This record gives sequence, C-alpha cells and structure tokens, in this order.
Amino acid sequence: MARFIDILDSTLRDGSQGEGISYSVQDKIHIVQALDELGVKYIEAGNPGSNPKDMEFFQRAKELSLKTARLVAFGSTRRKSTACAEDANLQSLLSAGTEDVVIFGKSWDFQVTEILHATLEENLDMIRETCEYLTKRGKNVMYDAEHFFTGYKKNPDYALKTLQAAVDGGATVLCLCETKGGAMPTECERSTASVVEKFGKAVKIGIHTHNDSGLAVANSLLAVEAGASHVQGVLLGFGERTGNANLSTIIADLQLKMDCICIPQENMKLLTPICKRVAEITNITPDAGMPYVGHNAFAHKAGMHIDAVLKNPSAYEHIAPEAVGNERVFLMSEVAGRSMIIEKIQKFDPSITKGSPVVSDIVTKVKQLEHEGYQFEGADGSFELLVRKEIGKYQPFFKLHYYKTSGEIPLVEKGLYSFAQLKIEVDGHIEVAAGEGNGPVNALDCALRSALKTFYPNVQQIHLTDYKVRVLDSKSATASRVRVLIESSDGTEAWSTMGVSCDVVEASWIALVDSFEYKLIKDIEKKYQKLI
Repeated sequence: MARFIDILDSTLRDGSQGEGISYSVQDKIHIVQALDELGVKYIEAGNPGSNPKDMEFFQRAKELSLKTARLVAFGSTRRKSTACAEDANLQSLLSAGTEDVVIFGKSWDFQVTEILHATLEENLDMIRETCEYLTKRGKNVMYDAEHFFTGYKKNPDYALKTLQAAVDGGATVLCLCETKGGAMPTECERSTASVVEKFGKAVKIGIHTHNDSGLAVANSLLAVEAGASHVQGVLLGFGERTGNANLSTIIADLQLKMDCICIPQENMKLLTPICKRVAEITNITPDAGMPYVGHNAFAHKAGMHIDAVLKNPSAYEHIAPEAVGNERVFLMSEVAGRSMIIEKIQKFDPSITKGSPVVSDIVTKVKQLEHEGYQFEGADGSFELLVRKEIGKYQPFFKLHYYKTSGEIPLVEKGLYSFAQLKIEVDGHIEVAAGEGNGPVNALDCALRSALKTFYPNVQQIHLTDYKVRVLDSKSATASRVRVLIESSDGTEAWSTMGVSCDVVEASWIALVDSFEYKLIKDIEKKYQKLI
C-alpha cells in the first residue's frame, strides 16, 4: 500500500531567508493560494514574533478559505529564565490564530552551552514546557529539532533526550533538522531510523534538510526510506546559503517513484505551473535544469536522442513530462539532426517528409548559420522564419532602404540620448520615421514601430521583455562578432529572435525585424484560421 507523507512547505519562512528574496503580505497570500491549489498539507507562513509584516499576514490569512493546506506559525522555545506566559514570542504564536505551530529548539549540546549559554537541563525544560504550554492551549505542536544530526553524532544520548522532552510536552511531530547541510545520506538514514525505532509509534518523524553539500533531496528521500512520514522544504529549493530541500523534486520522486502520496494524484500535473507561478511572485528565474519542473527537464538536442524520442519517448525520458505538467522541448542546433528539422517543418507544412530535398537545404543552412554564431535553440522565432523562407512560406512585410543611428551626451537631467532614422517601403508606399531612445537599439525600435504602425497597427502590441548580447570571440576585442537575443511578447504569447554581426546595432536590427515579422505572420495565420 502507498504511504502517506505530509509535506510542509516553508517557502514563506525558510525560503524567505535566501538572498534577494522579500515578500509583501500580498505576495504571501498569493503563494499560500498557489500551494493550497497544489495540495500540500502544511504551509509554514512565517514567524509572527519576528516582524510586524508576518503578524499582519496571519491576521489577513484568517479570511482565507483554503481547500487542503493548513497554515503553520513558526517560533522558538521560550527564552531562558522566562516563563511561557511571559514570553513575547509564544504570545505572538497564540495571536497568529493557527491550529498548528512549529517550535524549534536545540538538540546539539554545543549550541545549548555555547550559543544559548544555558545548562543542558535548562534546555530540556525549555523544550518540554514550551510544547506543553502550547498543547494545553489547543495547538498541534510540531517540534523542529535544530542541528539534530550534528547533535546526535556528537552526543546521541542528549540529542534523544531533547526529543523525549518534546514528546513529554505533547508534540505530535518530531522533525529532525539537518541544519548545517553537511551530513551524508547514510548518516541521515541511520540516525532517522534510530529515532523512528524509539519514537515512531508515539509520534510522526519528520525531516528538514539543507543543501550545503548538494544532498538535501537525497537526505530527505533516505529519511523517508528510514520511516519518516513528514517532509519539510521549499517548493523551489531556495533559502539561506545554498538553499533548502527542493520540494518540487521530492514530491515528484516520492509520488512517482517511491509509492508515496504527498499531494492528490490529480494535482501532479499542476507541479510545473505552480512552480512557475511561485517563481514569478518571488521575482526569480527558476533554474532551467531543475528536475521535473525546469524548462530543460525534458529538452533534447542531440540528433540521435531526438530521433529516438520521436519514435518512443521512454528511450530517453524517465517519466512523461505531462505527468508533472511540463512539456517536451526539442532544441534546434547543428547537432539536432533531420528528425528535429522535420518535426519543426511539419508544423508549417505537414506534406514535407524526411526525403524532401528542402530538408537537406535547411540542415545545411542551420549548420552554416550556427558556424557563424547563431544558436537557434534559444531563438525559436528566428528558426521558424528561416524554415518559412526555405519552404516558400514567407513574404517580407517591408523593404528597408536605410537606417542610421547617432548618439549624444547632452548635459540634461535625462542623461544619454540616441537617435535613429529609417526609411522603409510597404507595397510601394514609402515611410520615413525617426525615434529617440535610451541607446541606439531602443531608438531603432521606436523608429520602426512608428514607421510600421500605419500599415500594421498590431505592432504596437509588441513589447520587448529581454535583451541579451553575447560576445562570440573575445580575442578580437572590439571587432568581435556578437550574438543578440531578443525576447518579445504581445501579452498573450512570447517568442525569441536572434541576430549575429560584428556590429551590435546590426545584430540587434536583425533580431528586432525577426521579432516584428514573427508577430505579423502569427496574426495573419490566426485571422485565416478564424475565417475557415
């Protein structure tokens, strides 16, 4: 039978300790709603005793109607020489109004004597009395045994006594924290197994790992193998130092490969979309190589691999990407092979087969351009235009007569200015336009929009969302060839285009024109589809 594993997500508490991570109260509300939609059991939403923002969140969160998740407030054991009823942190936990609370305390004797400056017996009293105080006030107490694995290694008898103190105080979960992130997997497995043997019949045993040795996920999974049934971490793995256990990986591993149930099975397809939503709220770019949910998790580039996956995906994929809400990606490159080219071409012209002469022409063209510095795996828009040109499904939207740019450094408050002027022709009609911007590329962008909007009003929907320049041959210094990648969006769809040249302005112009033409082609096709 499948084992049920409780997931506690600490994105809003432990995750917020990562560099550059800062949540508003509204951000926290949105993330709680996303995690609830995913189906995790607990959401550790902050420490109400640490700052007013967390307390404001807990007050506002009382109005939320959550489907599956339970909010958890986080805090420490009472302070040394302070009664529970007089401890401000514990009173804040009570004010938060959550049914569940996480209390952390010291399990390593070194931390007790050298950091808290307390006696070992005082620490046991602090743990037991804190858990008892909250339990008697109707709280479900989960005890985080901070530095447990280090403490157990140094002084196992005392580390176990701290757990016993929490159980005596009424804690229902003992979560073993690998706080420094330095333990090896076998160490975590053995220590967890010892705790499960001693306490597993009375309470749930949990695991909370950090990634300082790159082992947070492995340590969590082995702890589950050893009997843990409660796993803590952060959905995308970020957090202090090198981060926390990545729950997106752990959930998928447990649910798809270890016969465990962490979230409702029908919600597994939400894993990737929810991760993207949390990343957007957090204002970070998720690692493309992240297992299961990363953009490249099911990306194939080598020609032999692509050919095999097209025949049978299980040849190179350990699960179906749809199982976690992700999708298969074929990266266009000089090593992608004919199968990849055909798969792309047939999106525009299903009649073209592997034996069609145009396939060889496109493969040759791609290899030539990539030799010059193009890299189509990151510019699907430009690759689609290349294919259309080769198969005769492309018609230019305008003819460029000239463009020119100039720059000045005027002594005005707005700082640097660049100017662009261009002349284009559309169906025999000449249009001359100028643009001013923050740099020559921005000025060209403005000028081209101004010239085209009379003929194609929908170009005003295009927004450049990213602009990257890479020097391809730094040995040539300022004469180096550069590759410009532009990412664009019309608010509904996003696409990427590319240009390569020894002139950064020309490379930018090539990518910019591709971006505009890609949008115009797509709009024409959508209009045609509606008509038929």
